[in-house]
Amino acid sequence: MEAERTPSFVPRIEGLDALRGFALFGIFIVHMPELFELYWAHPATDPTQLLWHDVVFTLFGGKAFALLALCFGVSFFIIMDRSARKGRDFTGRFVWRLAVLGAIGLAHGLWYRGDVLDVLAVMGLFLLPFYRVRSNALVLATGIFFLLQPLMVVQIISALNGAEWANQPLRFWGSKTPEVYLTGSSLMETVRANWSDGHPFKWAFMYESGRLSQILGLSLIGLILGRTGFFASPERFRLTRWTGFAIALTAALALWFAKDGLEQWMPVSPGRTMPRALWGAMLSSWFDLGVMFSLFFGFTSLYYGPAGGALNLLAPAGRMTLTFYLLQSLIFVPVFYSFGLGLHATMTQSQAVLLGIAAFAVQVALAHLWFRVFLYGPVEWLWRAATYLTLHVPFVRSHAPGQAATMPIASSSASTS
Repeated sequence: MEAERTPSFVPRIEGLDALRGFALFGIFIVHMPELFELYWAHPATDPTQLLWHDVVFTLFGGKAFALLALCFGVSFFIIMDRSARKGRDFTGRFVWRLAVLGAIGLAHGLWYRGDVLDVLAVMGLFLLPFYRVRSNALVLATGIFFLLQPLMVVQIISALNGAEWANQPLRFWGSKTPEVYLTGSSLMETVRANWSDGHPFKWAFMYESGRLSQILGLSLIGLILGRTGFFASPERFRLTRWTGFAIALTAALALWFAKDGLEQWMPVSPGRTMPRALWGAMLSSWFDLGVMFSLFFGFTSLYYGPAGGALNLLAPAGRMTLTFYLLQSLIFVPVFYSFGLGLHATMTQSQAVLLGIAAFAVQVALAHLWFRVFLYGPVEWLWRAATYLTLHVPFVRSHAPGQAATMPIASSSASTS
């Protein structure tokens, strides 16, 4: 039991860390021009500013989050597999680990309603039974099944058959930006709004938009990537990476040009407008997946090819994803929201994007400096300590090369998250 409570330091898979750092950049560079969800209160009308917005959202909107879900599945497999190789079943502790992540997400959601940590925590529970399914083909097929948005398909069929519930507009369509975010002067007003309105809105959006189905599908595919050694043995997957990139990019371009025409295939009639709307949403989600897999295969092809040295600069940020994800909103929510500087009404899209790039560059630099001294990011270490219910875990690096520190509060688990 003591060996389980005080895990030893395990070398990182830097390619996965770098990819996670890239996903973190994508999420942040969407949040910035989105003004942490306040953009929709007064969207840009200037053509130049719209171009900035459209480029960022076409490349990363919905794609960076999907990439993070894929990484989540890979990390899940690595955590479970490393414990299994030591003869331990990590299932119970992984459930507790997710509970801790969910608690962090609930607390963060009081500050910023767009938090996704509690969503990942809940969806992570659905991965556990699939870890024990030995057939990669079956797990992969299940992942693809969820990416096809089965719940939307059911609703479309029901709507075409005249079901009243299926022809009701999605609830999140009519949602407006809470006025307190824009004009309220109190932080507590924002916290109350995030709990009473923001939390239910987020879950309604995640469900109705198909994000929950997408998270599960991508996490299962991530599990397969971990199981087959996509990151552990990258030399075996060179052809797979470039072939995957070509297929994903072709699919994304095809959907980009054909989407409007494909939408017309779905019939529409008075009182039955939802089938076409849902079909359009499905096509958009598949386009997002095409772009996301293009980014995934393109990034990994370059990382394990000609640009590995440059892209590995992102690896330290990827090791602090949780810390930086929280820090980004802790800093910039007050920049845009009314209880702080209230710049949501005056900051342009170009300014927000450039500020985001500069801020992320600072984070990358800080990560490099941080890991000269420490083994994990501060929140990552706290997460591990809470996972194992002990403070006896390596945190500060030893002066002796290759050895973990022996300080009382030092630590590491076998996780790569």
